[in-house]
Amino acid sequence: MAARDAANVLEQDFPETRCKILEIAAVLDRIDRAPARQGEPPDPRLAQLRQGLEALLEPGPGRAETIQRIFSLAYEPEWMARFGLADPAARQNPRP
Repeated sequence: MAARDAANVLEQDFPETRCKILEIAAVLDRIDRAPARQGEPPDPRLAQLRQGLEALLEPGPGRAETIQRIFSLAYEPEWMARFGLADPAARQNPRP
């Protein structure tokens, strides 16, 4: 499959992209209109949304990866134990 040029990408993807941007704007409007809970610290998810929006404004390729990293959890070496899962190496070589 041949790569599309920028004009073709824009022609095909503009309506859906415009819709997504409007949807994000509507969610942010609802957040701004909603009353804040007394005494609660700012929600870190809102900071992630703002970081993601700032990343969208950066020129060049790589925005999707940057935004994925913003919303990803940091790697935890002990994640399997945390979820009660066995080590895959132990499953392959069970002890007698």
